[in-house]
Amino acid sequence: MKKEMPTEADGAPKPTKSVYVPPSRRNKVDGSGSNSSAFSMGSRGPPRPVRNFNDDGRRNILDSSGLGDNSNQYPRRERFGERSFAGNRDHGSYPSPWATRDGRRYIRESEKEVFGEMDTCTHAGINFGSYENIPVEITGNQSQSIKPVEDFENGIHELLMVNILRVNYTKPTPIQKHSIPVIMAGRDLMACAQTGSGKTAAFLLPICTAMLKTGPPASRPMQSSYHSRQALPVCLVLSPTRELAMQTFTEARKFIYNTGIRAVVLYGGGEVRRQLYELERGCDICVATPGRLTDILERNRIGLHCVSYLVLDEADRMLDMGFAPQIRQVVEHSSMPQEGRQTVMFSATFPKEIQQLARDFLRDYLYLAVGRVGSTNEFIRQRLLYADQEQKLHYLVKLLRENTNGLVLIFVETKRRADMIESYLLKENFMAVNIHGDRSQQDREEALRLFKTGERPILVATDVAARGLDINNITHVINCDLPANIDDYVHRIGRTGRAGNVGVATSLVSEKDRSILKDLLALLEEANQEVPQWFEKLVASHPHSGGGRDYGKRASGGRMSRPFASRDVRAHPETVTYNQGNRGGGRSTHGFSQPSKGPGSQDHDDDWW
Repeated sequence: MKKEMPTEADGAPKPTKSVYVPPSRRNKVDGSGSNSSAFSMGSRGPPRPVRNFNDDGRRNILDSSGLGDNSNQYPRRERFGERSFAGNRDHGSYPSPWATRDGRRYIRESEKEVFGEMDTCTHAGINFGSYENIPVEITGNQSQSIKPVEDFENGIHELLMVNILRVNYTKPTPIQKHSIPVIMAGRDLMACAQTGSGKTAAFLLPICTAMLKTGPPASRPMQSSYHSRQALPVCLVLSPTRELAMQTFTEARKFIYNTGIRAVVLYGGGEVRRQLYELERGCDICVATPGRLTDILERNRIGLHCVSYLVLDEADRMLDMGFAPQIRQVVEHSSMPQEGRQTVMFSATFPKEIQQLARDFLRDYLYLAVGRVGSTNEFIRQRLLYADQEQKLHYLVKLLRENTNGLVLIFVETKRRADMIESYLLKENFMAVNIHGDRSQQDREEALRLFKTGERPILVATDVAARGLDINNITHVINCDLPANIDDYVHRIGRTGRAGNVGVATSLVSEKDRSILKDLLALLEEANQEVPQWFEKLVASHPHSGGGRDYGKRASGGRMSRPFASRDVRAHPETVTYNQGNRGGGRSTHGFSQPSKGPGSQDHDDDWW
């Protein structure tokens, strides 16, 4: 007979004394089928409540199961084989074929962990509508059969559409409009577009859509290696730097959330054991730097047998950094499929040398040029200020004091100079942090975190951060030291003015920058920027400066003869052009005045805007 619990007059239970329960009686299931372990372990009274947190960060008291009223919001973590796929629950008519596989340990990530604070996403800028007038050129066999998509609903898988809405993507950018149908048609692609135009989503969305439609490979055994299983990704993305690899991985996690597809990132400087552990858990999309990937290949911990999609992101940068041997080692690896593999190249610039290399990797590819390829974003206001080396810190402080909103990215020439300028700015009470190649991976990630969150709104960087970094709310880029070539200049200032938002790029120019002067002048005119008279005189005084990329070959009226600074080098390809007639002639100042002081000016402190 069950003993009744003593009660007080008001009906509330009286406190009971501790009762010893033998180990053999603990964790038993009572007659109702429920586990009474919470009451039997030591029998110290009723179970303690479990603390958890709501989405707004406030503490929430749950019951002893840890679920309570918020069980749907914070489900227990389950193994891959036993979980019920969230996509089936929320969108039952669109199940994911990747969510029903066995033999892989899968832990579902929380929405907040993947997407972070939703209001930190970059929204379309005030000039986003102007993207409609950007010229687009597609060349290659049957290029006329490729029709641009006008919205994401046209062809993108429904499971991805849920995540597209989560990241506040409302309409595709030009590179997305034209590259998505090309990739979904199964064609190889070489795509060129300005920085900040959405290249990452342009290849991830159609590839993930194809993966969801076709499902996992029919025969995909996890091959055994020395210690553990060998990962066999279906999609391989090569990136030049760890920062760009991490950025691509972060975007991929958002798009594939709740689809069953799993992404892994591999990069030098990261802990190898941790990356190998992530590979063992399963890898469908692998984002990697060439050096680290070749290392993992040599360890036999990853195989390329199932790669159906190969993406070379920022291909020109990878070659500039000397990764050509590693790229060839990966593409020509014995396990890499040569038939049935779709290959895509994306970058902001594609000089002739890169296009020649593409002939070895791509087959019957389409060449897509958006906007003025190899040029700058017209939403960036470019300004010039003449400053000798000893004057640069003075003008840098002046610029920072006049910039009160958004994040500021400062580019310098050397690692030592980055450390020095950071120290100087901190002494001047500016919250600055620096990043360069000699800093550890942990320090670099922490510096980027401080910058992104606004705790340190000023980032001093070498060219290690010049390409690929997609950081929201960078309103001003300052070239404290100009780069030696025009390509690096394009990628540097492309960190601002992204997704149609207006940005500012200020460059401190001196006599020592003669190698870039001529190309910079042509670039400014090409982007409809007003050129200060002092700069034109400076270029004229150095007639042999720059000119390596033919930016100096301008047509009459100060404009280049072609709307695209890069073109398809193949002989007589079929060509389709969009919005060619929508670009207005003449020069526009965008309503801004430009720096006017230069050599011979007596006072650089006053009214130099």
